[in-house]
Amino acid sequence: MLRLAIPVVIVQVGMMLMGVVDTVMVGHLAAGSPSVNLAAVALGHLYFFGIGVFGMGTLMVLDPVVAQAVGARDEPAVARGIQRGVLLAVVLALPLILVLMAAGPVLGLARQPQEVVPLAAAYIVRLAPGVLPFFVFIVLRQSLQALHRTAPIVISIVVANLVNAGLNWVLIFGHGPFPAMGLLGSAWATSVSRWLMAAVLLALAWSDLRPHLARRLPELWELEPLARMLRLGLPIGCQYVLEFGAFACVALMMGWLGTRQMAGHQVAINLASLTFMVPLGVGDAASVLVGHAVGRADPAGARAMARAALVCGATFMCGTAVLFLTWPQGLAGLYTGDAAVIGVAAVLIPLAGVFQVFDGLQVVGGGILRGLGETRVAMLTNLLGYWLLGLPVSYVLGFSLGMGPVGLWWGLVVGLGVVATVLLIRVRMALAREQRRVRIDDTATQPP
Repeated sequence: MLRLAIPVVIVQVGMMLMGVVDTVMVGHLAAGSPSVNLAAVALGHLYFFGIGVFGMGTLMVLDPVVAQAVGARDEPAVARGIQRGVLLAVVLALPLILVLMAAGPVLGLARQPQEVVPLAAAYIVRLAPGVLPFFVFIVLRQSLQALHRTAPIVISIVVANLVNAGLNWVLIFGHGPFPAMGLLGSAWATSVSRWLMAAVLLALAWSDLRPHLARRLPELWELEPLARMLRLGLPIGCQYVLEFGAFACVALMMGWLGTRQMAGHQVAINLASLTFMVPLGVGDAASVLVGHAVGRADPAGARAMARAALVCGATFMCGTAVLFLTWPQGLAGLYTGDAAVIGVAAVLIPLAGVFQVFDGLQVVGGGILRGLGETRVAMLTNLLGYWLLGLPVSYVLGFSLGMGPVGLWWGLVVGLGVVATVLLIRVRMALAREQRRVRIDDTATQPP
């Protein structure tokens, strides 16, 4: 588990670091109000991932499809899975780009602070060109993880982060021939870095991908297998939307309280999201290794990998929980020098420490179920935990009882606790019964 999880975690943290670098550099921008700049970046990333997360989640269908095919040593199925993944990436990216371009009116309807909306909308428009390469990168990443080829992914994410940091410094503050573009320069830096990230990965991993991509398969355009992939992948996309949407709703409600509260929330949620990348990577590794075990008809191996993943995820999040509970002021100070923003963030960061363990367990549990080819239960669990329980608690505590930002975050704690508990019960049940490989193409044409 650790041999695969560690490089996958590095990649997940690297993807998150691009957003962290954007936030930190914009937070130290002298022009304009620091809290307005931070809030605009927060709202921009919120909208971008709120739209893009559906495509990202749907493409996670490659975890069971490719990993189980690798475990079964079914090379034709591996090639079909990867090629259909690229096709789905293109199909999903085009309409989502159009939705991103309409960010301004949507944010206005969401009752966000008037001084933040124009900056956030302009920021989002400049992130839109990076959607397609980002989706293609996800397809290549999931496929290479299933093939146990993680070194090219790590190298590409490191290169992208270095370029993103350099371009942020150049474009935000204005160096060399480039004028100071402020937070809009940060958005351009991110889009350029995402194109580079996909290109570098394709170049470095071409020797591994060439057998699966060099020849276009005639069955690529067959509608029934594509429909089967979508039936398996769409619940994952909806699960991601429900989870991210719950956090997005809390962020929007935070915007109703004011710019300072939203900026403080951005700092705290950015820290929580950064640590979350580790169990997210462990969950990805669990999906691959459990999928391999299912493909080779090894139920004992699937159970062993699931146990290992849960231990790794829970152990790490217990450690970060201690850090968040004991050093909130110092962590908040890493992001900004604005005392008012630090004050809000320092109150919220310990609450992030409270939900860290729940968050780690639920994402690892979701990865295990994905490796088994079970995708609907996690979607329904997210609907129950976040939308029917967590968000109502957030609203009541935050507004009806006047607890403000703290009350909004306690709703997240409730939602995460419920989701983690239900998913762990479902994992136990799924591993106890017979596990069958996912079939995408007509079984009559599949090897036994």
